[in-house]
Amino acid sequence: MADQARELSALLSSAAIVMVGGIMGSAAKLAERIVIGRLLSPDAYGEVSVGLALLTVSVTIALAGCTQGVSRFIPRYDSTSDRRGVWVSGLLVAIPLSVAFGTAMFLFAETIADRLFETGEAVTFVRLLAVSLPFVAGFRIAVAGIRGHENTVYRTVVRDVLDPGLRIGLIAALLLAGFGIAAAGVAYLLASVIALVVAHVLLGRLMPLVGDVRTHVPELVRFSAPLVVSTVVSILLTRTDTLMLGYFRSSYEVGMYDAAYPIAGGLLVVLSAFGFLYLPIASRLDAEGDREAVDDIYATTTKWVYVVTFPAFMLFVVFPEDVIGLFFGPEYADAATVLPVLAAGFFFSAAAGRDRETLSALGATSWIAVGNVAALALNVVINLIVIPRYGFLGAGLASVTSLISLHLVICTVLAVQYGITPFSPAANRTYLSLPAVLLPVAYVLAPAISISVLTIGPFLVVAGLTSLCVVAVAGGLEANDAVVVDVLEDTVGVSLPFVRRWLPDGESDEAISDASSPN
Repeated sequence: MADQARELSALLSSAAIVMVGGIMGSAAKLAERIVIGRLLSPDAYGEVSVGLALLTVSVTIALAGCTQGVSRFIPRYDSTSDRRGVWVSGLLVAIPLSVAFGTAMFLFAETIADRLFETGEAVTFVRLLAVSLPFVAGFRIAVAGIRGHENTVYRTVVRDVLDPGLRIGLIAALLLAGFGIAAAGVAYLLASVIALVVAHVLLGRLMPLVGDVRTHVPELVRFSAPLVVSTVVSILLTRTDTLMLGYFRSSYEVGMYDAAYPIAGGLLVVLSAFGFLYLPIASRLDAEGDREAVDDIYATTTKWVYVVTFPAFMLFVVFPEDVIGLFFGPEYADAATVLPVLAAGFFFSAAAGRDRETLSALGATSWIAVGNVAALALNVVINLIVIPRYGFLGAGLASVTSLISLHLVICTVLAVQYGITPFSPAANRTYLSLPAVLLPVAYVLAPAISISVLTIGPFLVVAGLTSLCVVAVAGGLEANDAVVVDVLEDTVGVSLPFVRRWLPDGESDEAISDASSPN
């Protein structure tokens, strides 16, 4: 129990750091979209969104699932030559593929522009993205190496601060200089080159990048092969809507959809924070045969992701017009119709926890591929039916349906085959009490509340504290939650006796608290 608590405490401590970085990174990505959306017309913003979706899909295919493979295998080796070999193996797979895809994008830029874009400047934009593709792939492999070493600070600095920060500054400067949509292409190219260099400098502090190398390409490929399908399909699940909207409808509708999409995607910040160390820790625990610890860590983190995410979900569902207007301005008012729909899908994804990473840690990557392929097929079929008729609202409905289907498949496999679930009597009370109590209250109070720059922060704080009270009163706290309280107290430097009073008494409570305390 003590060892299990130490792993959970390490995960939560890392999550606190990564959550700050994740919030910064998510805010930076949203700020990037806001800068583009406010400095360009909705139509031009839609063009940029299609191009970035194309880049995301291409990079994901080129990486061939190696980012998760590198993160998984590095902590399984003790020798530096093996760890360095895992990183080199990732580069040996990803760089040739990214060069090949980048070359194809560059050569067929005119055809791509004719099919998906409406402006002549799109050819230059696509070619700039094509040139940046190998640099982005190399950067992602370096970040995966940092993740494998379980270093949250370096990952936060380079992935959540430096990379998006460079893009925002470059995009803003170039758009103000009159570069049009090509500004995004130039910004992504320059930022990816700089981020690639800095990421490898930081990785070099964790292990020497020069020296003996024992490559593990066969093992990496065997593990990553099923992930090639699942990872690509996972990205397509988030980008197919944008690409199909660009094909069937106008750039204006793409702009509306991609104004709401990154806002709703912010609901995954907390989930991402837990995810950085989750895969390496769960993988190590499984290698040690401690599957019960994997189950407990998955259940505890999932419940707290749900609790912390709920206030933002409530904000997006109850006040969509205010939220869209606050971030993108009145020109994007139509996007408010799809924001609650997308928020529901992303909240369900957050509420499912790190289900896919749990299966990856257990080595059952083929099931991830099955779930992703089934969800993508459903997404494409629904999009083909609803996008021509309902536009971006139909795309939102397709996205929600496919996301829910995916996580139902993955969670069912975890429960049936491995006995791992996020459910317990206390957790179930948490999952049911928050929406049942707070959503009706929010809808009743909505006419008297206006969300603005001054009120959005206080609203989230009050909603968060109220959520904790509801969970406590409903009996949603468990002995394992003592670790969460310990980490929270260490992070904010304040004792929380009023929270501890709701924790159930038990032997595990004391053990966990002792295990999570500094020696």
